[in-house]
Amino acid sequence: MKFLGNVLAVIVGLLVFSVISFFILAGIIAIAASSDSEVKIKENTVLVLNLEGRVIVERTSEDDFDLSTLPGFGGVASVGLVNLKKAIGEAAKNENVKGIYLQAGMVSAGQAMLHELREELIAFKESGKFIISYSELYSEGGYFLSSAADEVYLNPLGGMEFNGIASEVIFFKGLFEKLEIEPVVFRVGEFKSAVEPFLLDKMSDENRLQTSVFLNDLNDFAVAKVAESRSIDLERAKEINSQMLARKNSDALELNLVDGLWYEDQVKDLIREKLGLEEDADINTINVTRINKDAKTKNILSKNKIAVIIAQGEIVSGSAEGVIASESFVKEVNRAKKDESVKAIVVRVNSPGGSALASEVMWRALEEAKKVKPIIASMGEYAASGGYYISAPADTIVAQPNTITGSIGIFGLWFNAEGLMKNKLGLTTDVVKTGELSDFLSFTRKLTDVEKSIFQNNIEDGYDTFISRVADGRNMSKDEVLAVASGRVWSGIQAKENGLVDVLGGLENAVEIAATKAGVEEDYKVVYYPQVKPWFEKLMADLTNDVQTRYMKSKLGSFYPVFNELENIKKYEGVMLRMPYDLVIE
Repeated sequence: MKFLGNVLAVIVGLLVFSVISFFILAGIIAIAASSDSEVKIKENTVLVLNLEGRVIVERTSEDDFDLSTLPGFGGVASVGLVNLKKAIGEAAKNENVKGIYLQAGMVSAGQAMLHELREELIAFKESGKFIISYSELYSEGGYFLSSAADEVYLNPLGGMEFNGIASEVIFFKGLFEKLEIEPVVFRVGEFKSAVEPFLLDKMSDENRLQTSVFLNDLNDFAVAKVAESRSIDLERAKEINSQMLARKNSDALELNLVDGLWYEDQVKDLIREKLGLEEDADINTINVTRINKDAKTKNILSKNKIAVIIAQGEIVSGSAEGVIASESFVKEVNRAKKDESVKAIVVRVNSPGGSALASEVMWRALEEAKKVKPIIASMGEYAASGGYYISAPADTIVAQPNTITGSIGIFGLWFNAEGLMKNKLGLTTDVVKTGELSDFLSFTRKLTDVEKSIFQNNIEDGYDTFISRVADGRNMSKDEVLAVASGRVWSGIQAKENGLVDVLGGLENAVEIAATKAGVEEDYKVVYYPQVKPWFEKLMADLTNDVQTRYMKSKLGSFYPVFNELENIKKYEGVMLRMPYDLVIE
């Protein structure tokens, strides 16, 4: 009976699951069908930018679905910077849109991306339309973005962070000692500190210096922008920020960081007032996807194209999703190169670097494309190490003032796991070989001096190649490049001063430069490579990834970041061109 009961329970469970799945799928299809209907923007409409809990990436599909809005799902949704900027631009031009309601207190994005979006909001205000910001909680980045609004409101029992930025690094030396794993590092450049977490238990003096310099540069830039938007004396704003004087909500109000401590219903009443609506009247709203869909039919029909190739993530060899894979990237570059309607190429780089070999493969593709048409590099949040390597061939390099770039250096990493295998796991090995170096770089023993010499020579040759690529691309001598290399990281402002960047600006600036160099500045349209996945394929991929991530987070709790860092070690294959570490700036 117990067996039959269990079988019956399984059958009922499967039946219930099937019914629920049917309704979910039916809902998705209904949403898809409705998304194809014609968009009509009513009079007195407000564009709602709800970025709370969203992760800003370079670009998403304009027909993308947000998993967090579907029954039974709760994923972290992403939104494209390109999509957001397009929506804001369309809202500025459309006479039926009167303003923007911004909810971005807890948005997740880097400083450069937030600045680029912030500049678009400021440009929107030139249309004479309003921007109202409200949030229950403002993070440092969320407030930086939201401070561009005409009025900023905070929930009376909420909170805000305006106390500067910090970057914390996890060090694995103690863990490896306990596991009896010996990391062996090969590098060039005193600032090439990507390997420090494996060797030290704290930052080196060189790494602390470079991190302090560019963090202060980024923070000073953000504080100056906030002071300007909020009409606060710059020195006073720096004092408020450095001493965290806005410790209570009442402090934020008294210091003019916010305009009021209001509930959301009060903010909506304010919006009604600005729209000339009666109390409790419905507010006509439109979101990013819908306003961009309305703009689809109004695209410029120019035959001249500026191709923007999105290069976001770690640099790896081959073909893969969610990274900059050399095979996939070269395919897109060659596609743009061969297309006669594409007059210039903009490479939008948002990468901490990665494989040296993959970077060289991509560099070659861009160098060849440069012989046919102009190449412009637009640096996003970061374009460091390998990210700078693939930017070097560009005719012009454009970066934001708070872009993290440089890190022109190289390293290799190898692990001796003999102690772990023998003393912890009870495993031993033996080998038969035909030549002295047939078991070159075996992880089951210490490296010989010959092996170390060979590896180090390869690293030094790779560094020399990197320096040469930059010198040729930037029309600098190798000595001039060496003076700003050694793996040191720079802000966009510093990089421009050092000759590593030509222009401070965003993607639009890069596109305009590309069009001008191609001689089509009066007649062109922008196309993006690679093509985004269909919404259903993207939804299934996101669902799978989200389930895996949430499972690991639930199991590991506060130890998940450590696990994630250890997982990233798998990517450190071969010779690497990479940033000092995974920067988490808070």
